Amino acid sequence: MNAIAPPAANAAASQPIGGADPIWNAFRAELGKLSAQLIVRLLAIAAVACPFAFAAVLKVQSGTPNDALFGVYVHSSGFAVSLVLLAFAGNWGLPVIAGLVGGDIFASEDRHGTWKMILTRSATRTDVFVAKLLAAFALSVAFTLLLALSSILAGIAFMGANSMVDLSGVTTPAGELLALTVLSWLLCLLPTLAFTSIAILFSVATRNGIVGVLGPLLVALITQLLNLIGKGVIVHLLLPGSAFLGWHGLFVEHRFLGPLVISSLVSVAWIVACIWASRHILRRRDFLTSTVESRTNWRAPVKAVAATAALVAVLALLSNVGPTADTEHRLSAAIGEEFNHLTLRQQELIGRHVPAGAKLDILPNCNRRAAKAEGPGDWNCSLNVYLPQGHAVPFSATSVEYDVSVESDGCFKASSPPSFIGGPTMKDVHGDTVTNPLYMVYGCFNVL
Repeated sequence: MNAIAPPAANAAASQPIGGADPIWNAFRAELGKLSAQLIVRLLAIAAVACPFAFAAVLKVQSGTPNDALFGVYVHSSGFAVSLVLLAFAGNWGLPVIAGLVGGDIFASEDRHGTWKMILTRSATRTDVFVAKLLAAFALSVAFTLLLALSSILAGIAFMGANSMVDLSGVTTPAGELLALTVLSWLLCLLPTLAFTSIAILFSVATRNGIVGVLGPLLVALITQLLNLIGKGVIVHLLLPGSAFLGWHGLFVEHRFLGPLVISSLVSVAWIVACIWASRHILRRRDFLTSTVESRTNWRAPVKAVAATAALVAVLALLSNVGPTADTEHRLSAAIGEEFNHLTLRQQELIGRHVPAGAKLDILPNCNRRAAKAEGPGDWNCSLNVYLPQGHAVPFSATSVEYDVSVESDGCFKASSPPSFIGGPTMKDVHGDTVTNPLYMVYGCFNVL
């Protein structure tokens, strides 16, 4: 005679082992596994310690990272420290974090052969996919915010919350700088998630953790190389790392948000495309009969490398398609207006009275070296300044030459020999050492 199970037992047996919310339970499990990894804990320590170490090194030495936007101001404003770190993080740091967080989260199951064990009644294939995705996204966001907070605190602690000259040559007060710096870091969350999605796609498609971890770094490197070539604006805005540069438009006198909006939408498109492709690949995979051998595990990575090389070649050929981003007119107008603001700022620092609304008569002329005057690269700008005088000749002309490095996003760095504009620092009217506004000119113009 068979015992009849009570209704409560039957109901319990019919419930999923993971409980009423398998995605939440799987998410907690995946987040716990990621948090327990040594590399993830080291990332958390580095996100806190590295900005303070960077600021401390700058505090004890006089050198400045001139090649980075705002680099010459790192000794005078703590917000410049955070923005310099943001530029480095956008180029390399955040893609590396995305790879370490999301690059092995799926491939580890293939490596250890644990797919059959986790795909039980406790969680479906979709539940596991969503949980792993959310866990990787959560840590990517957490590390980005942690790095943002530590960089701002480190800059303020070592250099002070002081005002700073923006990318138009206008002095921005500390309160506005704090808001813009925080906003700039927040705007980098979308491209960070895009690189995390790329890492997940590499992890799912190749089943190889090494490729998944290094994949975002390779994409970041390719992005940097493609940004050096081509005069067209379309391909540059479609790259996954373009949104890391969108915050530049916030630090000009007349803010432009077009590139920021487009690059943010591009990041969303990358996220959606990579998630869809990863889900499609995982859904079609046979976990019951297939086995992954080390000999065949590298076939997918080789195919991925070949496809990536072909894609890079196509993008390089298409980098000239679309409207020209960097033009002589845009650069001349931007650097001429900024030179006017910076010159007046320098006169105020040395104690000379500058009337409200004062403006110099400047005629800028920018050209590329041995090339057509368009596209990123090395330029030369001659700024002819006409000053009124009370002699027979009504004006005296002074020419200042700047060597200008122009990027594909419209940002530039201009330097001139010290014989023209002086050294990196100068004495103000009070005898204090301050940054020479004309030593290194940072600027950005709208490429749309």
